[in-house]
Amino acid sequence: MKILVLGSKGQLGQCLYDQLLHTDHEVLYTSRVQIDIADFEATKNKFSDVAPDLVINATAYTAVDKAEEEHQAADLINHLAVANIASICDQLDCWLIHVSTDYVFDGNSELPYTENDQTNPEGVYGDTKLKGEIAIQSSGCRYIIIRTAWVFSEYGNNFLKTMLRLGAERNELRVVGDQVGCPTYAQDIAKAIMTILERLQSKEVSSCLYHFAGNFCCSWAEFSQAIFDKAFELEVIASKPNVVAITTKEFPTPAKRPARSELSSKRIRATFGIDPSDCMVGIRSSLVAIKMEQIKNE
Repeated sequence: MKILVLGSKGQLGQCLYDQLLHTDHEVLYTSRVQIDIADFEATKNKFSDVAPDLVINATAYTAVDKAEEEHQAADLINHLAVANIASICDQLDCWLIHVSTDYVFDGNSELPYTENDQTNPEGVYGDTKLKGEIAIQSSGCRYIIIRTAWVFSEYGNNFLKTMLRLGAERNELRVVGDQVGCPTYAQDIAKAIMTILERLQSKEVSSCLYHFAGNFCCSWAEFSQAIFDKAFELEVIASKPNVVAITTKEFPTPAKRPARSELSSKRIRATFGIDPSDCMVGIRSSLVAIKMEQIKNE
């Protein structure tokens, strides 16, 4: 299968590289340097030159707070560019796997969100991501949309790496304790995509929306504590900062976050046999990789 990966320099893009490295697929990895998806005509020309069987879109405008001020920039990348990509995939008759977010929900549900639940984004980021989903679904292309949440890994910028950096600078960290979600290891998202793309070749798969997230529902404060506990055990850090759980009101942000955004992964398990991401294993794997990088750089 000829695969075009968009967003190869992000944490999911780098995890996709890890997972696709020892396969027989012909893979072209592209960052903004090779394909600027905001340039619609250039994107169409590049896609036509490559003629992929599958496009994996791991790009997004993910600056949640900044999006409140840069609505047009967020909409361009998360909605309009995605609509263009989907249209091109339809014209080329290739599959599109697109990654979306839990921010399409308002976070007011006491139950895990399913794919059939009503969306209600409360910020620009979630709104533009939802518009991107709708554009794909109405484009006529063959697609798989994967909503995920609280993504972390050894790569890129994410909550785990931010906590390690701040924990090295401070003895005490005040972390929000009344927002709840499912931390998801980016390598597990990449593995899920690997399972799906193998099934795509069998031609037994229909276009559909799926949720894929971690098996451990927790607050940001609980997530940070789990990170520090494991990092201390693995000697990634010499000491653990004191984590103090605070309320959302005590840590105001420009963009409102979902208070509870637990995603149900039942559909993707039933269809593809893919289990939810194991959060604790993901934390350990990320920290081991970071530790190895530390040793290499000593």
